[in-house]
Amino acid sequence: MTKKDVLELKRRLKKDKCTFTKMCGCYVDINKNKVLTFSETFLNLEEEELFKYLDIAKKTLSGTVGNNILELKFEQSEETSEGKRGLFMALKDSGLKNDDILNMFYDVIIDTYETEKNYLILLFKDAYDVITKTTDNNALDESETVFDYILCAICPVDVTKAGLSYIESENRIGARFRDKIVGMPDTGFIFPAFSDRSTDIHSVMYYTKNPKDPKPDFMVSALGCNEEKTSTQQKNMLKDIVSHALGGDDEETEDIFMEIQESINAVVEENTNIYNKEEITLTADNIADIVCDIDIPKETAEKIENIYRAEFGDKAPLAENLIDSKTLALAEKRRNEKALQNQVVNLTKKLEEIRTEEKENSLVIKTAHKKDVKTDVINGIKYVMIPIEENETISINGETKEI
Repeated sequence: MTKKDVLELKRRLKKDKCTFTKMCGCYVDINKNKVLTFSETFLNLEEEELFKYLDIAKKTLSGTVGNNILELKFEQSEETSEGKRGLFMALKDSGLKNDDILNMFYDVIIDTYETEKNYLILLFKDAYDVITKTTDNNALDESETVFDYILCAICPVDVTKAGLSYIESENRIGARFRDKIVGMPDTGFIFPAFSDRSTDIHSVMYYTKNPKDPKPDFMVSALGCNEEKTSTQQKNMLKDIVSHALGGDDEETEDIFMEIQESINAVVEENTNIYNKEEITLTADNIADIVCDIDIPKETAEKIENIYRAEFGDKAPLAENLIDSKTLALAEKRRNEKALQNQVVNLTKKLEEIRTEEKENSLVIKTAHKKDVKTDVINGIKYVMIPIEENETISINGETKEI
């Protein structure tokens, strides 16, 4: 699954391009009770409602691939007809028209989704004719395959704040009616996954609003998939690894983490610009090569390598996912500040040298006829002409001379 795959689906979620055939929902209260279930033919919705539902659907395809959008693989035990994949296949194949299957699905979500709010489960059914494209990315008029899928969005429902408002029917100010507002989804998924413009029934496209806490238990329990870490989690893991190896020294951790970040970024740029590789993994051996070039004790470098190997195991993360843009920006800022400081030191030193040279070459003359001092050129040489009285003394650079 790539960014292009996600964008291709997202671009279709507009009124003139959307082909959703069915939409179903279940409103759940804080006590896990089903308050309301409903089913609608999507294109028969009122226009204002249709656009709001489309916004919710689009949100599940927003953010960064690898951080907000993850490709999850089903666990082997869930690949059967009795497993989670079997349930999702049945849900998709029924066109969201089988109430028993819908209620089975709602029950799975309700049993596994943890929240302290009311929430709305939304399901959309779609079939996308995937247009064949040539090698130069031009679309042809015929479709090569149909991507038949369901989209699920889980939306928190918040109660508006208490307050006063104008009550038009009574022409007075009174307590405001507290509405229950459906928010944008914090969790969602698409099944099957859309990968390389094709259907992948062994994977799910998973959406999380919060990449720091993507609800790993939900990935496993509700979707029957292997847990995957977001790039935010992976970056935090890398920083924790460095901190642990350095004994928790925050200042030293920041400096070393910054150097590692710059090295990882250099690796990514080299592979992208020279070897045309868009994605590369960063193994423990790669980390070992990076930290050995940093000015830290050998045992610390070995600690970083060993902890990295233990934390990530066989699932080496993408190098791109470990890049922290804020840390790189801070490193760039520090370099610029250091360059400016060096420039100030060099300019100050040069200015002192010029002042010393000017002082050494200066001619200070004190005479009673200072206003009449002038210069003249004789035989191509410039002279200072000083009018003096007989037996007058003058001071030149502090030395008194009698003329």
